[in-house]
Amino acid sequence: MALGGLAASSASAEVIEIGKLEATSKPGCPGKPCYAVSRTTGYQAKVGTSRGLMVVPKDGRIVAWSISLGKPGAKQIEFFDSKLGGESEAQITILDPKRKLRSRAVAQGEPMKLQPYFGGIAQFPLETSIPVKKGQVIALTVLTWAPALATGLGNDTSWRASREKGQCEDTVNQTSQLQPKQLAQYYCLYRTARLTYSATLITSPTETNPAKKKKSALRSARR
Repeated sequence: MALGGLAASSASAEVIEIGKLEATSKPGCPGKPCYAVSRTTGYQAKVGTSRGLMVVPKDGRIVAWSISLGKPGAKQIEFFDSKLGGESEAQITILDPKRKLRSRAVAQGEPMKLQPYFGGIAQFPLETSIPVKKGQVIALTVLTWAPALATGLGNDTSWRASREKGQCEDTVNQTSQLQPKQLAQYYCLYRTARLTYSATLITSPTETNPAKKKKSALRSARR
C-alpha cells in the first residue's frame, strides 16, 4: 500500500568524536623516562597531514570527554605528585582562538582525578553539557600532571601548550587556563608527541523548515 505524502526530512543530530584516538596513540608510561603533561592547557595542532584535529566542526554541545592514560609506577607517581602540585587531575577547556597564537577560554568541564583510571581509557560525562560553536577548539587543561602523552611519533605530529615565548622548557610552573575568559598565548609547540584525549560532540539539529520560522517571527512582530 502506498503511503501518502513525502517522508519528513531528517533533523537528527550527529554524534562526533573530536580528536578520536588511534590504536597507536598510547601514552608512554610506565617506560623510562615516563613522560607526563604538566600544569598547562594544551591541544593537538597536527597529526601527520591532518590539522585542526581538535577544532569543533559544527555547532552543538560537548557532552563528555575521554582520556587514555599510561600506568606509571609507584615511585613515578610519588615523584610527579611531589613536584607538580599533587594528584593527577585534568579537565577539558573550550577555547576561542584569537590572533598571534592567543586563545581565550570560554568554558570548562569539571576537574577529574585521574589516578583511579591509570592504565586505561576513561570517559567522563559532563554534569552540564557545554555549548560550542564551529571553529572553537577543545583543549585539555592539566591542573597538576597527567600521563596522557604518546611520544616517539613522527616530526609531523605536534601539540601546543599555553606557554609564552621563553617558557617552553618550564614544565613546573602553572600555566594552565584555570577559568573562563582567561586569555593565554599558545607559543610553545612540541613535536613528535600527541595528547591522548578526545571529546564527544552532539551537533545541533538542522532546521528543516526555516521559512516557517521566519513567517512566525513576522506574525509576532505585527501583533
